[in-house]
Amino acid sequence: MATDTKAGAPGASGASAVRRLLLDNGALTALIVLVVAMTALSGDFLTTDNLLNIGVQAAVTAILAFGVTFVIVSAGIDLSVGSVAALSATVLAWTATSQGVPVWIAVLLAIATGIACGLVNGVLISYGKLPPFIATLAMLSVGRGLSLVISQGSPIAFPDSVSHLGDTLGGWLPVPVLVMVVMGLITALILGRTYIGRSMYAIGGNEEAARLSGLRVKRQKLVIYALSGLFAAAAGIVLASRLSSAQPQAAQGYELDAIAAVVIGGASLAGGTGKASGTLIGALILAVLRNGLNLLSVSAFWQQVVIGVVIALAVLLDTLRRKAGATPVAGASGGGGRGKQAATYVIAAVVAAAVVGAMSFLHDGSSSTAKTKVGLSLSTLNNPFFVQIKAGAQEEAKKLGVDLTVTDAQNDASQQANQLQNFTSSGLGAIIVNPVDSDAAGPSVRSANKADIPVVGVDRGVNKADTAALVASDNIAGGKLAAKTMAEKLGGRGTIAILQGQAGTSASRERGAGFAEGLKDYPGIKVVAKQPADFDRTKGLDVMTNMLQANPGIQGVFAENDEMALGAVKALGSKAGKSVAVIGFDGTPDGLTAVKAGTMYASVAQQPTELGRIAVENALKAAEGKKVDKTVMVPVKVVTSRNVDEFSG
Repeated sequence: MATDTKAGAPGASGASAVRRLLLDNGALTALIVLVVAMTALSGDFLTTDNLLNIGVQAAVTAILAFGVTFVIVSAGIDLSVGSVAALSATVLAWTATSQGVPVWIAVLLAIATGIACGLVNGVLISYGKLPPFIATLAMLSVGRGLSLVISQGSPIAFPDSVSHLGDTLGGWLPVPVLVMVVMGLITALILGRTYIGRSMYAIGGNEEAARLSGLRVKRQKLVIYALSGLFAAAAGIVLASRLSSAQPQAAQGYELDAIAAVVIGGASLAGGTGKASGTLIGALILAVLRNGLNLLSVSAFWQQVVIGVVIALAVLLDTLRRKAGATPVAGASGGGGRGKQAATYVIAAVVAAAVVGAMSFLHDGSSSTAKTKVGLSLSTLNNPFFVQIKAGAQEEAKKLGVDLTVTDAQNDASQQANQLQNFTSSGLGAIIVNPVDSDAAGPSVRSANKADIPVVGVDRGVNKADTAALVASDNIAGGKLAAKTMAEKLGGRGTIAILQGQAGTSASRERGAGFAEGLKDYPGIKVVAKQPADFDRTKGLDVMTNMLQANPGIQGVFAENDEMALGAVKALGSKAGKSVAVIGFDGTPDGLTAVKAGTMYASVAQQPTELGRIAVENALKAAEGKKVDKTVMVPVKVVTSRNVDEFSG
């Protein structure tokens, strides 16, 4: 009796209902809280342009995640979707441009590529008995490798007819958002209305029971992983359309975002639960987080921390929901359940709109800052050269009274496109961009052009878009200088090795091309080994060690940046600076220290601090409508032990 009275108490019943509502709709609750918080913290968040940006930025992750939902519901995992997306886009661009295949056939080949990769995963898992983690991890490597082989490590221009997928309808509605919605509806239909959808839940709930009940589990898994590959191909096409080019290194790490979106959306990695609407909410949460943190000028490093915490909390919520006996997040609920779910979403939308509307008044009538706002998007901050550009830019911004926001694209052209879109929707006075890739930055810079926001390129130019100025050193000229310096050191004869930068980046292409051009004047110098080390010191050490096994007698090493050169110095040991001349590029502090010590013979120095300083100076002039030079070249110089003390960087 006491129990009945307690259960029937209005306060207890209401608290229990609210608790259950929050547990059953944790992802939706989190999304509402995030939107309200970002609206309160940033006056630039709740604008039409920015909300559309969020939709576009969520599209690729959401489409990938829809495919991964099928796999996770069936208690599997797919780590290959990012690589499959890049491979499918590369196949489309390569067949349509280099091979002259009609575009519609190229699209079908790209989709077939994604399905084929998924089928291979399914065969390895179902018939090869490999754990899904291992099978898809192998496909991650194979897909990325094939993408690099087909493209030769360089971006391939996307056909114009397909690039329209990255445009807008009516000048305002982004096509990627429409594609995301369509793929989401297809996912919901498959999960809730088809035999294969019911099979996914059965296999994820208890695979052995599903097999004993007559399900052909092995065949079903083939279809499940093929669907994941199909959705990955669609995501790759949408991503490449946004960037107007197929990037062989595109979508790196996106498989983790896709899995995170599914888990945040309420699916369990143990299988048996998950739905399309939850996955969409998970993808939107990640997009809102990144967008809002960019607008708030939060460091990209801290953004990774925040997103990791959100994923952990999502899994914890799933555990609490199961312990509390909350309603399973399944796609095969009855009509009443779907009606209740729809009502929940409507109520959530009304509540969110009301709270957000109230919060927007916090920013009405607020006085704008007297400082000119400038955004700086760097290709990476995991490299001393670009850290020095940042330092020079921040020093100049402080001196000139400029409000500077710095973002890190982490060598991801898609992430940089998102950052540039966020800058544009924020209505900044000017934007400075150091492109991951000159072609891929074009569409986002064109959007800034339409918004009449001046853009200044630093270190690398932007193709097919207008920039107020380009502040750069000549990478090709620097490569030629390195070749001349190497030839003079070796007396015009000898064998050398080359450590290349990250495949597909314009800096690597230009420096390598300049060095190759410069060597034409010295036929006595032979390149006996050439391998990429991704601008990374550790990889430079490993690659150089491997090269020395096959070519122990090399007399010189040219590395396309100082970090790889320092790795080569470590691999060479006592040979560095004595029997082997090592030449780097960038003039970083560690590189110059090695030059002074004699272990590196030279570095082609670009004065990165000066690049950052001049970029901010020109961005402020452009924002104020003053005339700026279209090209501002910062001289490069060869720094050796003879002049290293005179060089400041």
